[in-house]
Amino acid sequence: MDAAYLFVKNFTDVKFEDLPVDVVEATKKQVLDFFGVALAGSSKVGVTEIKELVVEWGGAPQSSIISWGHQVPAMNAAQVNATMAHALDYDDVHEIAVMHPGVVALPTALAAAELKGGLSGKEFITAIALGTDFICRLGLATRPGQNIHVFGWHLTSLYGYMTAAAVAGRVLGLDEEAMINAIGIGYHQSAGNGQCVKDGALTKRMGPGMAVKGGITAALMAQKGITGAKNCLEGIHGIYNVYHQGSYSQHALIGELGTRFEGVNVSIKPYPCCRGVHPFIDAALTLVNEHEIAARDVESILISCGEGTYGLLGAPLEVKARPRNFVDSQFSLPWGVATAVARKRAAIDDFTEVAIHSQDILDVAGKIDVEIDPGLNRADVIEPARVRITTKDGKSYVEQVDLPTGTPTRPLSFADCERKFRDCIGHAERRIPQANADKLVSLVARLEEVDDVRELMDVAAWD
Repeated sequence: MDAAYLFVKNFTDVKFEDLPVDVVEATKKQVLDFFGVALAGSSKVGVTEIKELVVEWGGAPQSSIISWGHQVPAMNAAQVNATMAHALDYDDVHEIAVMHPGVVALPTALAAAELKGGLSGKEFITAIALGTDFICRLGLATRPGQNIHVFGWHLTSLYGYMTAAAVAGRVLGLDEEAMINAIGIGYHQSAGNGQCVKDGALTKRMGPGMAVKGGITAALMAQKGITGAKNCLEGIHGIYNVYHQGSYSQHALIGELGTRFEGVNVSIKPYPCCRGVHPFIDAALTLVNEHEIAARDVESILISCGEGTYGLLGAPLEVKARPRNFVDSQFSLPWGVATAVARKRAAIDDFTEVAIHSQDILDVAGKIDVEIDPGLNRADVIEPARVRITTKDGKSYVEQVDLPTGTPTRPLSFADCERKFRDCIGHAERRIPQANADKLVSLVARLEEVDDVRELMDVAAWD
């Protein structure tokens, strides 16, 4: 039996009461984090344009666009909401699965919940927890022991279609037959590549939106009786054989399914850039704060990283140290470290089209070199970071960080997530009214008590 059938059983049978307490709490943090990063990204380049397109297309007023308030077809609302939430690369991440689960599960569940109406907070939490678990397991199972970046896939988008189909199917109440068809229809659309990162293209932030649009469409097609491939995961032409030449781990895919939920292993980001940059920012911040190093006193900086990290975030150095655009800055070890040294922070304002011309950061970035240290290679966890700062008086300081802030072993609390949320909304070009922001935090904090999650969108899509 294809693993897809087991996941369908999971999506149709698991109840809120089956979720461990820590899964519920982790999911609520995901929800608050999603709204924060979405509101912060709601007017960013690319988001405004896709929003304008969706409004021009018109259609049935089924679901809401966050911040803007337009009512459009559910799949189109979800596309815009996912795009804005991924725009800053500040959304949650499963480091080992190399996956952004929230930006797929959350906008899908929200749009489908508005379409359906009357969805309780408990059902909403369950759908998100199951969707998070599904997409993370799909990533965890992919090419075990290998660094996925070298194969060119953007796994969030690639697996987002099937995941969104399943999440929407759960919310809409599809039976097992319709659910397996929905996932199969989602698979038929699956795509997503990493060339957008190499080229600094806006499609990086749009991939999850494309996936949730396709996934919700798949669920609605299945609801109408349209069929999709049944053996879409492990079949002879299923995704693991077609896209990964049969290289996958069945244990990682389905082991302890229904009792182990990967949502507890999702990290909330403290910095608005690629997760792989975070341990390097942590290391640089530790050095400059503990040793009171001023940017003007720095002679040189050496960044040591593993091969996978180097290929994605360290090269070519001339682009990473002098970003062509904000996407380059979000995926740059030199920029992240230089920002930490120059400003003793790594904030939203440091990864923008304006910020990449900041002379204080560029001056430090020009003193940085990046090297590969094979001893830092990892395939099963995020690769460690080592930063060496040499000052003009000849002193040298070194810091290595194995696991960055926000990982499950160094988690952000709900209070930390609220602080991040409030910082995010403070950076939004369209400011959510204070009363709405306060109510949104309160609703998420007691989400399992909410009778209809449309209350969330009533305050998050206020215009």
